[in-house]
Amino acid sequence: MGVKPLYAVGLDLGSRKTRMVICVLENRRIRFLGCSTVESQGWIKGRIADQTAVADSVLTVLREAEAMVGVSIGSAVVGMGGQTLRGANGRGVVELGHVREVEQRDVNRVVDRASRVQLQEDRMVMQMFPQDFVVDDHPGHRDPRRMLASRLEINVHLVTASIQEHNSLVGAINQAHLVVEETVFEALASCYAAVLPEERREGIAVVDIGAHSTELVVYYGDAIHLASTVRVCGDHFTRDLAQGLCLSFEDAELVKLEYGSGLAERSLEYALVELPTQDNREPRQAQRRFVNQILEARARELFRFVRAELARVGMDRALIGGVFLTGAAARLPDLLDVAQQELQCQTRYGLAFGIQDWPEGMNDPEWSTAAGLAMYSAKLKAQDEQQRETAGWLGKILK
Repeated sequence: MGVKPLYAVGLDLGSRKTRMVICVLENRRIRFLGCSTVESQGWIKGRIADQTAVADSVLTVLREAEAMVGVSIGSAVVGMGGQTLRGANGRGVVELGHVREVEQRDVNRVVDRASRVQLQEDRMVMQMFPQDFVVDDHPGHRDPRRMLASRLEINVHLVTASIQEHNSLVGAINQAHLVVEETVFEALASCYAAVLPEERREGIAVVDIGAHSTELVVYYGDAIHLASTVRVCGDHFTRDLAQGLCLSFEDAELVKLEYGSGLAERSLEYALVELPTQDNREPRQAQRRFVNQILEARARELFRFVRAELARVGMDRALIGGVFLTGAAARLPDLLDVAQQELQCQTRYGLAFGIQDWPEGMNDPEWSTAAGLAMYSAKLKAQDEQQRETAGWLGKILK
């Protein structure tokens, strides 16, 4: 009898696009099997407005991905983002009573204490990331087990979410006959797919720019220092063009995709672009430089907000590993250069790597989150498999 394959599935529920990546875990390695993407329905300004419509989008992307791969999928790791997510530092303390060796149960207790924070109504802890342990007032320890101490503390970074939004998201996915293995902050998933652990230690930031939300995650050393959202997103660029050029949102999006750039100075001064017209009206033109001046102003505002968030945790100009841009809206030409000028550090696209047979055509920042969610799913499956194997061997030994 063959071993049942372990499928690792990532579901990126964007407010503009819904993406799914299916991989398989083989010999502790993850291999790409297939993917699917569909237009999202049921979202308004980055929040779920129609749970049934969201469920229909999930069901459509699931069926397409299953048809491509030829397998049936029952669960997935799901990304969550938007303005309702927030990051905050937390702390847990355990008095050991007397000087003794720190044990695993002490670590479990202090982690549990850190997770039991007082939150506002309609808030929940979605994820918790240990930063360091403090052993008898001596900070900076990664693993306090077997150390002698009478007091153990832990510093953590918490990602909190709206309970209502989280329940709506999980409810929509369950309605599409999928089980949610875990919900993960989207920028963290992008970081998981695109940034090596050794790069994180030097100080990095991942800026995930979506249509209706922009998420930010900052690592320094082995710990996450910041998880937050930024108020400027991809749709702001399009709305600015719509207002500045007197276009509909859809036409402004076409102009942005065809002629847009984050740096106006790279546009020829007298180059003109043909603007979309409706109702057989006379065609209109606009200077391409003017189009890109509008986009550049918004791009600079975006990265000034990012810089303010970095300064809030003392990481302004401290990111030796640089900044990684992910998300579909990050593909605006020259946006990397604007980020480098405003943040004063090296910038690059955060592209997924580490997945065997990953298609070259998907080396795109818009797929980084879905890839990271699938990798996160693979990690959970590998841990479960290892625990089962360990339990099996213990069972044989104790038999």
